[in-house]
Amino acid sequence: MNLDLLISLIEQYGYFALFFLLWLGIVGLPIPDELVVATGGFVASQGYLDPVYTFLVDYLGVVSGLSIGYLLGRLFGKPILKWLSRKKKMERHIERSVALIHKYGAFSLCLSYLLPVVRHVVPYIVATGGMKYRRYAMFSYTTGLVWTFCFYEVGFLFGKNMWQIVEVTRRYGFYALAVLVALLVVMLLVRRRRIAN
Repeated sequence: MNLDLLISLIEQYGYFALFFLLWLGIVGLPIPDELVVATGGFVASQGYLDPVYTFLVDYLGVVSGLSIGYLLGRLFGKPILKWLSRKKKMERHIERSVALIHKYGAFSLCLSYLLPVVRHVVPYIVATGGMKYRRYAMFSYTTGLVWTFCFYEVGFLFGKNMWQIVEVTRRYGFYALAVLVALLVVMLLVRRRRIAN
């Protein structure tokens, strides 16, 4: 799906399209979640949608996808993982997710946001492993809020250049996201200073 079509869908169907596209991300919709969240920010910056409601719908879409992943892991974890493991592409992501969980425990929920696809696999695995929902929500939803804010701001502040920024963060993960967060903080501080003067 190209960026123009994504923008068109969000302009036409509004908050419903944002939520639904993020909700479907958990089942492997071939649209990067980062791009959907950033597009929400861009459309809000153009005045098509309310910025606060758009951010909230972005976040609720992300959280709903994470919740479904956890719920499916609790109910059908082992059969789903067995089925996914049969696919060559998914086998690598599952192995990466398991290694992340073994190395970092619950903090793997935070780190998995930096790795496309892995962020959708980790909820299945931790739920299958018996992690309590409260613990899962504490790590996953908090990190999801920060992640959503970062990509929403990318779309809001950088507009049509968001595609390139999203691609860099997907390719270089943690390093690109750290630079992005630093840039966003600087830009927000500069904006606040200008408003104060």
